[in-house]
Amino acid sequence: MADKDNVEKTIAEDLVVTKYKMAGEMVNKVLKQVIEKCKPEVSVREMCELGDQLILDETNKVFKKEKELKKGVAFPTCVSVNNCICHYSPLKTDSDFVMKEGDVVKIDLGVHVDGFIAVTAHTIVIGAKKDAPATGRKADVIVAAHLASEAALRLVKPGNQNFMITEKVQQVVESYKCKPIEGVLSHQLKQFTIDGEKTIIQNPTEAQKKDHEKCDFEVYEVYAVDVLISTGDGKGREMDARTTVFKKTDTIYQLKMKASRAFYSEIDKRFGTMPFTLRSIEDEKKAKMGVKECTTHKLLEPFHVLYEKEGEFSAQFKFTVLLMPSGSHKITGLPLESDCYKSEFTIDDPELKQLLNTSTKKTSKKKKKKQINQISPGQIPTK
Repeated sequence: MADKDNVEKTIAEDLVVTKYKMAGEMVNKVLKQVIEKCKPEVSVREMCELGDQLILDETNKVFKKEKELKKGVAFPTCVSVNNCICHYSPLKTDSDFVMKEGDVVKIDLGVHVDGFIAVTAHTIVIGAKKDAPATGRKADVIVAAHLASEAALRLVKPGNQNFMITEKVQQVVESYKCKPIEGVLSHQLKQFTIDGEKTIIQNPTEAQKKDHEKCDFEVYEVYAVDVLISTGDGKGREMDARTTVFKKTDTIYQLKMKASRAFYSEIDKRFGTMPFTLRSIEDEKKAKMGVKECTTHKLLEPFHVLYEKEGEFSAQFKFTVLLMPSGSHKITGLPLESDCYKSEFTIDDPELKQLLNTSTKKTSKKKKKKQINQISPGQIPTK
């Protein structure tokens, strides 16, 4: 899709920036609407279906005349609760999860416009409010994850290296007696590519550290920065939840089953290289049959549902950032309602405190217009 003219489109072009920002506004709007609906007695599947439908509703409003322009879901809505770390997005035929007061809920989703991807994730505690804030380990993990994402935002800029973020995320969350989920990757984004070559790794094992390449961030690059933190040992494990989110790979294989070929043809036409959920296939029975052969022969990459140990909590914050000459522009993510989360821990390290208090915007000396003092979306006070 993206190689029609063999010229990679980047945010050096104004139109590309516009499409990223358009996708970013949509994803933030949908995230906000899903968060508002997350209440006791509401089912997770209902929220996943709502998120995906809202994304389609929003993207259908733009570029109506350009029939060939692809747009829609860049990452299906996943709602992972408590010790479920990520990628929970149940099918109609699967058992569901009903949310209750006090649950730690992570919402993860993405939008694309012409293949330019904006993804985000946010964590809340059901029922937490200013006069009744979440406390204990729930608050610790959310504050830790939020501040780690804020530290990452300040370091994703041209000239810095990926392992700087790995180290700072580790330091921030250690202040809250938490751990980053082992091996989680943040990826560079390109047109129609959600998992570009340049990556940032969280809490790598020694083997992962050796295999993971160092890289420099450069101007006009785009990154999806994903911070996933746990109160437990930081090791994600599969349990009995069905994997429902997949992405097409570059592997070529002649499928044997007719159902598999029909299924693969449908996802190729409808989703291309974007992640999708089996729930979006009308005939779930055929989808389940087809996905098995496709996954066995590595035509599809699964996004496994991962869990921490029972009784532990995990939190996630993800944002999309454009590395512009004027500075790093965070285009997705909602502010944390910090009054709703009260941790007994704080960051004492002077270097970390200084980093978190750094502005994410470059100030231009040439501007003569009257400047208004305000907090940018990525510049959330730490106190």
